[in-house]
Amino acid sequence: MALWFEQALLPEGWRPSVRMILKGRFIDRIVHGIPPEPGDERHGPAFAGLPNVHSHAFQRAMAGLTERAGEGGDSFWTWREAMYRFLDRLNPEGLRAIAALAYAEMLESGFTSVGEFHYLHHDPSGAPYANPAAMAEAIAQAADDTGIALTLLPVFYAHSNFGGVPPTEGQRRFLHTPDSYARLLEALKPLNATLGVAPHSLRAVTPQELAAITALTPDGPIHIHIAEQRAEVEACLAWSNQRPVEWLMNHAEVDQRWCLIHATHIADSERNAIAKSAATVGLCPITEANLGDGLFPARAFLAQGGRIGIGSDSHIRIDAAAELCLLEYGQRLTHQARNLLTAPGQSTGASLYHHARKGAQALGHPPATLTPGARADIVTLRPGQPTTAARSGDRLLDSWIFARAQIDSVWCAGVRRVTAGLHHARPAIEARYTQLLKALLD
Repeated sequence: MALWFEQALLPEGWRPSVRMILKGRFIDRIVHGIPPEPGDERHGPAFAGLPNVHSHAFQRAMAGLTERAGEGGDSFWTWREAMYRFLDRLNPEGLRAIAALAYAEMLESGFTSVGEFHYLHHDPSGAPYANPAAMAEAIAQAADDTGIALTLLPVFYAHSNFGGVPPTEGQRRFLHTPDSYARLLEALKPLNATLGVAPHSLRAVTPQELAAITALTPDGPIHIHIAEQRAEVEACLAWSNQRPVEWLMNHAEVDQRWCLIHATHIADSERNAIAKSAATVGLCPITEANLGDGLFPARAFLAQGGRIGIGSDSHIRIDAAAELCLLEYGQRLTHQARNLLTAPGQSTGASLYHHARKGAQALGHPPATLTPGARADIVTLRPGQPTTAARSGDRLLDSWIFARAQIDSVWCAGVRRVTAGLHHARPAIEARYTQLLKALLD
């Protein structure tokens, strides 16, 4: 297959008139500065797809359902109780339908891979399904339905708070012992996915369980929620006399395989420790704003060489560009200045894009790139749209992130999955999803 782009972001920078030959899942050859040949598919500006480092696919069905004020004030914790209640009717078939819509929307927004932080394991009573891997297999099937590259992160969850406090009734569908979790991991190995592990949070595991779980994947990714809420920090201090990231750094070998999700409320010493560890911080600006979490100190962290990835988390809105825009805008509001997450004279949009692209480290694979031999994960912007008129190079990324330039096409592993901004399977996916939601919310 031969594709021709008006311009494309190659490893050496933007180049005009780029002709690319795909062979199976991969890019075979690239030349630039030449006109298209007869039979070439012609497209607008192109760049490599982004990784979504943090997803709870089932929460896509909750979008818009928790935006009514409660009597006693609302927070992450009241939202969590609403989420627990939502789970009561969800089965593997329903999870597949919801995840397929979420993954189609990710591809439409420029994400070509996803880390699924999957903790909905058991049936509504809390008992394992006859096939204990049924829910995780539904996630993998949804990824196959849509074509997105999947890193599956089954979650270990055993306790409701620090110090091994027993779980609550609302957490019954999440729970595992170290032995049952090891069996789950073994059952998931045949799936078409990169496999990692995910201790849910320090409050959901004991130190002994954390050590046992992380030892199960000597090479794969390790993801954990940490320091998302001030109440979590205070509870960790009461339990251990240490802050969450401080405790983790003192008790685990945190390295480049780790992804610390949110890490919102950290001290300077914790920020320095994360940067030195080469771990990725998984930031989800839209969800963090929706839940009232707070703002990660991204300006200081990136200035010292820290690594970040972005995720859509609760999927209140699935939009890669909007996540990056809000990441920058949060820093602008905090510091009352502009263009903060870049170097002097450099494009903010390009800097945000490149930081997010490198978040692929957290998913256990190299960043997508437009170069021979790389997997063909390609995003194009709609040619001729007013938002990109008379723009070239990094200004295209600025226009995509800050001015909502529209995506046209997306290829994942050499297969075109999105055309004219819509996933090819969207009609069927929408129909299944709509039917499911009518049953769930009736």
